[in-house]
Amino acid sequence: MAPDPRTRATAAAILPLVGGAGNVTSVAHCMTRLRLGLRDLSLVQEEALKALPAVLGVVEDDTYQIVLGPGTVARVTPEFEALVASAPRTAADLAAAPRTAGELADRGAAIKAARKARNSTPFKLFLRRIANIFVPLIPALIGCGIIAGLNGLLTNLGWLPAAVPALAAIAAGFMSLIAVFVGYNTAKEFGGTPILGGAVAAIIVFPGVAKITAFGVHLSPGQGGVLGALGAAVLAVYVEKWCRRWVPESLDVLLTPTLTVLVSGLVTIFGLMFVAGEVSAAIGDFANWLLSGGGAAAGFVLGGLFLPLVMLGLHQALIPIHTTLIEQQSYTVLLPILAMAGAGQVGAAAAVYVRLPHNTSIRATIRSALPAGFLGVGEPLIYGVSLPLGRPFITACIGGAFGGGFVGFFSMLGDKVGSTAIGPSGWALFPLLDGNKGVGETIAVYGGGLLVGYVAGFLATYSFGFTGPMLEELSVSPVPAETTPQEPAKV
Repeated sequence: MAPDPRTRATAAAILPLVGGAGNVTSVAHCMTRLRLGLRDLSLVQEEALKALPAVLGVVEDDTYQIVLGPGTVARVTPEFEALVASAPRTAADLAAAPRTAGELADRGAAIKAARKARNSTPFKLFLRRIANIFVPLIPALIGCGIIAGLNGLLTNLGWLPAAVPALAAIAAGFMSLIAVFVGYNTAKEFGGTPILGGAVAAIIVFPGVAKITAFGVHLSPGQGGVLGALGAAVLAVYVEKWCRRWVPESLDVLLTPTLTVLVSGLVTIFGLMFVAGEVSAAIGDFANWLLSGGGAAAGFVLGGLFLPLVMLGLHQALIPIHTTLIEQQSYTVLLPILAMAGAGQVGAAAAVYVRLPHNTSIRATIRSALPAGFLGVGEPLIYGVSLPLGRPFITACIGGAFGGGFVGFFSMLGDKVGSTAIGPSGWALFPLLDGNKGVGETIAVYGGGLLVGYVAGFLATYSFGFTGPMLEELSVSPVPAETTPQEPAKV
């Protein structure tokens, strides 16, 4: 299939604005962002980059991240990689080369060192590793989750009974082996041999473990789930590295993989599976207790705090929890509540649009970012509107809190709303919804939560999002007409 010309054009437009191929050291992507390693951040033309139609926003972290949105980023990334690989070094690149040991390198090194120091705390590194392990699994979770939802719909309607078993196998196959993929990614992330991490994690899902007794009880296949797989693979990496140091080179190819799998496997069977199983069960019990007992209050707090968690990068710690709940219950009850933060963000942006009728800059940003916001891609609204303005970010959190409280209230009444996969939110979460009641009731509760989040975010922002002086200062666009309309006002 020939590549989409628009996709290639987007990649070609981005490359010179990030300093050209000579400035790019690494290329990767997640669900919504093109993540670039850059030698010198001062070469980035950020305002021109934001002005590109396909670019929804930019974020500077350990990598330079360009928000393109789901789907688009997966298509643009390989085109961008191909351009970087094939691009000849320009005159600018060659001219910069002699300065590599001098001023240019010093400036680039200083920028990279400052960024690394800011983003390399032990906790942030831990969260980044968790994300690197689980984020690559999200596309499969989404695909299998949607198929599972379709299969459930066909089952409830009594349609295509011959297709139901096949769809069930397709939907459940990945989840039955997810521990293996977690083990593989974990070993890769921690510097071990990925296939050995997968081999050790495979023990957890092997049916034969049902014949083994540990701590006085029979083990069951899958006990410990993704948490056990993560622990087993980390252990395998440390055992492998120890073997590499002490095993003679002539015997390395035989002894290192054998000892790695044997030692890690025995510890997994007679320790990790039981411990991780208890932790996983506790997570499921706590989530159910929290929403059954806390209900609206728990949903209010979770929905209100999620945007700040995203800003601090702490939301990555929730990925294993979501995955554990999906393993146990076939859906995570936390994600629909947390998704309400995006609804509050959309409502807040709509209020800003109404309150600033003459600020063409901010209104242009909102017009371009709202469609993505409805689909759960919140970065453009966060970084382009609410966060620079300050107060609207807080009122957006209020909107998310009310939306979360709405969903939590119905959970307290016994109407659980869950998601069969992680990643999407907003309207994009509808195909992944599941719960303990009918699909219509589940969709109605989630849709009602979104509506409450929109309205609460709008009203809170309209009423309390601006002070008098702030509103007067922002009443007109503070930038010249020829400046990119995506540049947010600074306050």
